[in-house]
Amino acid sequence: MLDSHIVKKRPEFVVDVRIRLERGERLAIFGASGAGKSTVLSCIAGLAVPDAGAIRFGHFQLFPPPLPLHRRPVAYMTQKDLLFPHLSVSENVRFGLRDMGADGNAAWIEELRERLSLGAVWTSPAAKISGGQARRVAMARMLARRPPLVLLDEPFASLDRPLIGELTQALTEWQRKLGFTLIAVDHRSHILRAICPRVIVMERGRVVQEGAWTDISSSPATPLVEQLLSPH
Repeated sequence: MLDSHIVKKRPEFVVDVRIRLERGERLAIFGASGAGKSTVLSCIAGLAVPDAGAIRFGHFQLFPPPLPLHRRPVAYMTQKDLLFPHLSVSENVRFGLRDMGADGNAAWIEELRERLSLGAVWTSPAAKISGGQARRVAMARMLARRPPLVLLDEPFASLDRPLIGELTQALTEWQRKLGFTLIAVDHRSHILRAICPRVIVMERGRVVQEGAWTDISSSPATPLVEQLLSPH
């Protein structure tokens, strides 16, 4: 279970958000750019330190005090691939795995390689692959350790719709298979709808609405929410 109350001061406003998720739940955080969505994820991931509140996931106390990054049971995928350009695709995916033979790691890595169509570039340096391939590699690396908590911060930005559809489908299949808890952030509702059945909507650091997508769409809480949900 994730149980969190995050308070983080920003120059324009204070982010003050409570999130409670059962194990294996999928939650979307939706809102306009600059609403504070990424701040919430950064605090859970440990890249930012809250000014107040508490964050607990399972038996891990993430804050307070701030738990070191290497001890957090969290995988975090952002808009940036952050691959090691001098390493091969294979080495990037397996980076951080201590024992390839433990607990079926080799079979799991092979599944990621095949499902994400990385076979053709598996031994290529990460610096030589395309942007779409790099996104596939980033997802494979994120899932390689089979993390219990996955955070997505607009990881499908700048990708075309077919690739977005392919990656979101693969992600949801693996979420069902592995049962990890998932929080996804974006300002585009059609992407979040494909991943998460439940959503919280943020404006200026606060949650203004929460529920299923059908409830949010049928009765937007604010004019901004209505505008964001409108087809473009």
